[in-house]
Amino acid sequence: MLDIYTLDDEVLRTDTEKVTEFDQSLKILVDAMFDTLTEADGVGLAAPQIGVSKKLFIVDLQKGEEGRYVFINPEIVETSIEEGPYEEGCLSIPGFYRTLYRPLKVKIQAQDLNGKYFNLDAEGVLARVIQHENDHLNRILFIDHLPEEEKEKVEKAFRKKEAKKHKRKQK
Repeated sequence: MLDIYTLDDEVLRTDTEKVTEFDQSLKILVDAMFDTLTEADGVGLAAPQIGVSKKLFIVDLQKGEEGRYVFINPEIVETSIEEGPYEEGCLSIPGFYRTLYRPLKVKIQAQDLNGKYFNLDAEGVLARVIQHENDHLNRILFIDHLPEEEKEKVEKAFRKKEAKKHKRKQK
């Protein structure tokens, strides 16, 4: 399992670069990301969350081959006007959830593991996860969508929780 970087790790706020090499090392990275996602019991994982500043994220809604998606150099080209609420969490801010409003549908263009371009129309949970993971590629965490006061509360509570965990490890 790869390490998942958390809130205060600089890599989450670093610009990402386009993927230009569609080789075996990319396939190995994506496989490791799926293993990490499964182990962490998540539905999406972006490359910055594992310390890689590349435009790449994965989604696994069904915990198996059929529900797996790989998005390389993605671009959301269209979103619906209609928005809806959904409680979001993030593997980079474990244990914290907040309700966000996001467009209910998206159209995304990306490349697959072989570099081939594809378009996908998504709605429901898939559209939500795509938007959340794509935000990571743009240095945005889900808490950045919250009112400033609420965002600061989450950050403070997360840091307090991490400090307690660190203190326990030192004993």
